[in-house]
Amino acid sequence: MTDRILVRGGRVIDPARGVDGVLDVLVESGYVADIRSRIDAAGARVIDAAGCVVAPGFVDLHAHLREPGFEQKGTIATETEAALRGGFTTICAMPNTRPAPDCGPVLESIADRFRRDGRVRILPIGCITRGREGRELAELAELAAGGVIAFSDDGSPVADPRLMRNALALAGALGLPLSEHCDSPEMHTGGAMNEGAVSERLGLSGQPAAAEAAAIARNIELAAAAGARLHIAHVTTARGVELIAEAKQRGLPITCEVTPSHLFLTEDAVAGGGPEPAYDTNAKINPPLRTEADRRALLAALDDGIIDAIATDHAPHAIEDKLLEFEDAAFGISCFESAASSLLTLAARGELRLERMVQALTSAPAACFGIDRRIPGAGRLEPGVSRDLVILDPAAEVTVDPARWASKGKNTPLAGQRLRGAVRAVIFDGTLAWEREGAHV
Repeated sequence: MTDRILVRGGRVIDPARGVDGVLDVLVESGYVADIRSRIDAAGARVIDAAGCVVAPGFVDLHAHLREPGFEQKGTIATETEAALRGGFTTICAMPNTRPAPDCGPVLESIADRFRRDGRVRILPIGCITRGREGRELAELAELAAGGVIAFSDDGSPVADPRLMRNALALAGALGLPLSEHCDSPEMHTGGAMNEGAVSERLGLSGQPAAAEAAAIARNIELAAAAGARLHIAHVTTARGVELIAEAKQRGLPITCEVTPSHLFLTEDAVAGGGPEPAYDTNAKINPPLRTEADRRALLAALDDGIIDAIATDHAPHAIEDKLLEFEDAAFGISCFESAASSLLTLAARGELRLERMVQALTSAPAACFGIDRRIPGAGRLEPGVSRDLVILDPAAEVTVDPARWASKGKNTPLAGQRLRGAVRAVIFDGTLAWEREGAHV
């Protein structure tokens, strides 16, 4: 490893600065030092990036590190190593830990762990309500003073509309967004997958698309009433993106994200590709994988800028969490290490523009949570300011092999699939932090 690196001849894409061209990038003294054609840097380590894409380090608005409280699923060390391998250099950690960061002292303890054990930059998300139980507000002012980047109860939607409006108003006064999992649990009985033809065929309980749409509509109106910033986590339905588009047309400060899983997969992954239903618990995620029509609507909304960001919702689980009857298995897909390859495969198919993909992984998420104001250079390649970049090889042919993953969570429905494109190398904090070897991700 060296602190003087010349990345030569790659296609540099920096949406924040409008850069898209074949250029050299020099990294030295911990920063991106220069970006131009034909840099002469005698003595630097040279990475030949011909045919590759050079982009800012990825920014993830939605990830689960599991520690503290659930170390059998993942630890800060293992999951941030997985993030690094996936090209993510700045990640926002959801608060579904034990204890949950609902007050200043707990946040401080967790943040200390992040600083000590993280392989990438970790920004904490604080709870909306105490214990994420939806009964009373957490200590939002303490959490803001302690450095949280946003507030969320993650997979526990705030059901009480008055409490939600108060939370939005206070978060707005503190200058922070509120990230909400939009679901109406009263519309289903803990549905295990999308409600539709596949759930009927498999005999599984379903979550209707209307449960997401109804919650999105309610939360948009509450945000409008409170004059606050609302971020809608992992939107999955065509109707959901229509509601978000309408809110943006009204000029409301609404942002949203979509996961690589919902862009790449559909509810059919639960059944598998064989003649007999697979009931693949690795495809069980909340919100659930939806229909092909929903997937295409998500891709179109991403292309149009209605969906701002791609966020992983990386959710590692121990093997025993998934080796259960489908209804009893845990929700969640581990995807730090496969995210870039699944997205690059969509680009190779012509379903996703490469430039938009890079924007949705870099400058767009950095803007959603104001990360670009808190961390100079985050989500962009600015000489003298930025410290992170990722090198992508769009032509690489790789096989998903979770047994090789750094993440403790091997729970992916992509195991064994051949994908097109992969992360080749990652520079973090001005240092070459990881390089891929072999034909696996």
